[in-house]
Amino acid sequence: MSSGVPTVGVVVLTQGTRPEELSRALASVLAQRDVEVDIVCVGNGWQPTGLPGGVKGLGLPENLGIPAGRNAGVPETTGEFLFFLDDDEYVESETFLADAIARFRADRTIGVLQPRVRTIDDSVPPRRWVPRMRKGDPARPSAVFSLVEGAIVMPRSVFETAGGWAGPFFYAHEGIELAWRVWDQGRRAWYAGDLEARHPNVPTTRHTDFYWRNARNRVWVARRNLPAVLAPVYVATWTAVQLLRGARNPKTLRPWFAGWAAGWRNDPGERRPLRWRTVWRMTLAGRPPVV
Repeated sequence: MSSGVPTVGVVVLTQGTRPEELSRALASVLAQRDVEVDIVCVGNGWQPTGLPGGVKGLGLPENLGIPAGRNAGVPETTGEFLFFLDDDEYVESETFLADAIARFRADRTIGVLQPRVRTIDDSVPPRRWVPRMRKGDPARPSAVFSLVEGAIVMPRSVFETAGGWAGPFFYAHEGIELAWRVWDQGRRAWYAGDLEARHPNVPTTRHTDFYWRNARNRVWVARRNLPAVLAPVYVATWTAVQLLRGARNPKTLRPWFAGWAAGWRNDPGERRPLRWRTVWRMTLAGRPPVV
């Protein structure tokens, strides 16, 4: 890594349906100090218009989904690091990127970083925003094995070696795969609880196909990334979890199991199983990839 001013390629993803939120997200990036940013606003099924100076627009003719939309923006930027930001999220600190990059330079084992996510109105955030099993203090940094994807920083070289985001997923669980593929490079996914982003407190179930994609992509995570002997164990674990959750809301089980079946029936795309050395490292770090 260079010793000069860090350079960051920034990919802001939007469908053009939240102009005020998009303006706020872009402003938070343009305000960053002590870094050089190269920003592209990716319109997923929309041609971005009215962008501020210093922001390029990339219009995709159709909505490719969240991970594929992010992937499309990467070649349009330059920079040693990448920052992925969804249009409904933003960072308040003007040194957020400089501070994040300082973490990478201080600890070369970090391969991807997610900040703590706080709600815009300071309401109690969902527990899932702290991506570890023992949530504890959300301000406590730690290694993690999945990511909340709305604001993610990582070296471009690590992203490229990981093969990018899981384009076929459309949305849901692409943060698990990216974290696993960072671990497979001998690095760690890092939850930086001392850095912050802001996001509205909205339920994931606002998407009508949430349970279907949640299940299908859970199977695809296993089929794409786990050694063959571990894939069914991972899926069985999460099937049991869903059955327990479904006992409280039985209406969720039908779409979930329809997605589960589609996950086994349909082609998940590229398979790159984790090395057994990585499985062992993840196990020693507290979370074997079967839960």
